[in-house]
Amino acid sequence: MAQAVNVNFRMDADLKKSMEQTCSELGMSMTTAFTIFAKKVSRERRIPFDVSIDPFYSEQNIRYLEQIANDVAQGKAHFAEHELLEVDE
Repeated sequence: MAQAVNVNFRMDADLKKSMEQTCSELGMSMTTAFTIFAKKVSRERRIPFDVSIDPFYSEQNIRYLEQIANDVAQGKAHFAEHELLEVDE
């Protein structure tokens, strides 16, 4: 076995706690999970899952949402009841 080294990086505390819990439920440590990830990246020479940007945050959608917010603030927005809204009677 090759000599083991320490790797340090920062992570949000809530994310770390969530990952520790998930790894525990899978019967492994975070170290094991990261080692599996590193071996797969090294073997395949790629990130082993899709890395993409959520289209919700695209420039076009942000501009659209900002316009809606402006319309609401200026009283120009018109809301209509539809099947996705639950109406209390």
